Amino acid sequence: MNQENWYRLKDSSEAISPSLLVYKDRVIHNIQEMVRMSGNPENLRPHIKTHKTAEIIQLQMDFGIHKFKCATIAEAELLALSNAPDVLLAMQPVGANMQRFITLVKTFPKIHFSALTDSFSIADQLSELGKANNLIINLYIDLNVGMNRTGIVPHDKAFHLYKHISENPHLKIEGLHVYDGHLRNPDFKIRKQDCDKVFDTVLALKDRVVKASLPLPIIIAGGSPTFPIHCKRENVIASPGTTLLWDVGYGALFPEMKFLPAAVLFTRIISKPKAGILCFDLGHKSIAPEMPFPRLEFLSLEHGKQISQSEEHLVVEYDDLKVTEVGAEHYAIPKHICPTVAKYPELLIVENGKITEKWKVAARNHKITI
Repeated sequence: MNQENWYRLKDSSEAISPSLLVYKDRVIHNIQEMVRMSGNPENLRPHIKTHKTAEIIQLQMDFGIHKFKCATIAEAELLALSNAPDVLLAMQPVGANMQRFITLVKTFPKIHFSALTDSFSIADQLSELGKANNLIINLYIDLNVGMNRTGIVPHDKAFHLYKHISENPHLKIEGLHVYDGHLRNPDFKIRKQDCDKVFDTVLALKDRVVKASLPLPIIIAGGSPTFPIHCKRENVIASPGTTLLWDVGYGALFPEMKFLPAAVLFTRIISKPKAGILCFDLGHKSIAPEMPFPRLEFLSLEHGKQISQSEEHLVVEYDDLKVTEVGAEHYAIPKHICPTVAKYPELLIVENGKITEKWKVAARNHKITI
């Protein structure tokens, strides 16, 4: 798997730059590693926000994964179109997205859909929509365990919201959703200690729910950084996302995980404006620009300092004046793969050094049909 120059195309003459190459054998390795770590594909609910692609959904189902998580109605629709049987919308639906969620449920009646909420008001609005459409809406409580982005603190208010939903005839309480993306200490022992400490508050809420004779909650926990911890817990469903394609950001932070970078940027030198300066066609429109430099790791350039980026251009300071000429191809792994994928309409699939297929990034936009 880690053979030298694994990323290089045998013939790049017709490859457009920039493009995003995806190596199918590495995607399969990463899926197998997720299953191996969890012990059973039933313990997994991977997020599709990273790849947004039907073919990767199918590959996961081929390995026994049948529960998925997504962030948008478009991603949920893609999962339904891919015949994924169990779909969680991990973004609380508000405004027009509530009716879109109802439409999704009615359009694909064989799919088990659920959504997150952290709000009495949204839960009640979804209840009214369920009543009006003769539906029971499945909900998870979204818990805030310290990231302070979404969710409700796992204390009294969360318990009362859980009870409130369980007593509503047009709602069904499914369980608790815990995202702890703020826990990313590179030291695994410290990360595990932090994760376990946070998770104790979730278990305390679960115990309170059980003692109150409310429906037993399913617990969905974590993202990629805490996946190695949550995937070993009993009666917990782990939900990694970046693990499918991996990147140098997580690869550098979490070397104990054995996932392989499966997505590579194909780029070319488009200018050498002065000695020691190279310009590549990797601007903001081609790679996630929110990270500090370096925003990628070159596989084909041994050293170089990324010094500026604009819409179409990436400028690199390079001290080898004999570097190949303008037009030369290069390969790089992005630091943050998830928003990078969304910049491409299709993924170029590489097998044995050749581009064999093109996979549409089908949920790239916020809407497919619904």
